[in-house]
Amino acid sequence: MNNTRRRFIKSGLLGSAAVAAGCSTEVSLDDDVQTAAWRPLRILILGGTGFIGPHMVKEALRRGHEVELFNRGKTDSELFPDLKLYVGDRKNGLESLEGGEWDAVVDNSGYVPRYVEESARLLAPAISHYLFISTISVYGDFSQPIDEDTAVGTLEDESVEEVTGETYGPLKAMCEQRVVSEVGAARTTILRPTYICGPGDRTDRYSYWPVRTMRGGEMLWPGTPDDNIQIIDVRDLANFTVDCLEMKINGVYNTVTPKGAFKMGTLLEDCLAVTGADTTPTWVSTEFINSNEVGASGGLPIWEDPNGESSQLLTVDGSRAAAAGLKNRPTRETARDTISWWKTLPADRTASLRAGLSPEREAELLASWHDRND
Repeated sequence: MNNTRRRFIKSGLLGSAAVAAGCSTEVSLDDDVQTAAWRPLRILILGGTGFIGPHMVKEALRRGHEVELFNRGKTDSELFPDLKLYVGDRKNGLESLEGGEWDAVVDNSGYVPRYVEESARLLAPAISHYLFISTISVYGDFSQPIDEDTAVGTLEDESVEEVTGETYGPLKAMCEQRVVSEVGAARTTILRPTYICGPGDRTDRYSYWPVRTMRGGEMLWPGTPDDNIQIIDVRDLANFTVDCLEMKINGVYNTVTPKGAFKMGTLLEDCLAVTGADTTPTWVSTEFINSNEVGASGGLPIWEDPNGESSQLLTVDGSRAAAAGLKNRPTRETARDTISWWKTLPADRTASLRAGLSPEREAELLASWHDRND
């Protein structure tokens, strides 16, 4: 596996997968659902208190559905005190779920195929719909145009269970296949998001850009304003997830902003607009970024060399999800709400970003850039 791909996956993501998994490659709406009156669903969420889970819980509750959670009860357990919680660990403790019945399950905490297979096998008789949150990092070739029919990556040793930069994507692909094997393609939805961002993001990969802009001064920006990037607002992902459950939309979907619609220059404009900061952007060349090894994993998250071996992960085709109803809010709204959320965090959380360039490293790079261009 090349280093560019390894860096991209490690930084957070992240025949066709649908054919390999046995899933339909078209939008699939259950005939009964299209004509039946709406009714509230009983939804089980595996996880539910991390980053994406709470947004899904809130959206489902807002629409009048009943939501129950399965997790260890250790992470932000106070978030939903009124919801029924099945305490357990999917690694070795699914007993609390035995004998239950639900209309649908949302699996947003599955990374190891064996554990996903065990939960899917247990829940298959107890549900009518299984929705698995995967990643665009499942694809095997990041240098060619990517849609849902692009082949997924594989591991020579499928017994590997350690999640690393190299194994993350292929392990997720195997998780998808195990779900379909246990539940069946007709009852399965697989969503493949790119960088998930917005209020509650613990990684700071997207947040780095508006938060750093807010600090003001000269700011390093990589490449050019025309370089493509892609994100998905966590609330848009949550909305589409509940849509899929309500309408029984099955199949595989890339959940991303529209191909070619979001660029680094747009991100800069968004950041300046929502912060009102006195920030001076300095665009440095791709060659300079690569020579200093400060791409996605080295301090400049989301951006990748537009001519590099992972360039197609910046323009993934999400038209199938759009046709099924995925709606992307304006990226400026994402920037605005991310900053608003950031300002509510305690000082020890905002003291340093978990991604992006440190002030010292950025100053060093800017000085080097100016020295070579004086």
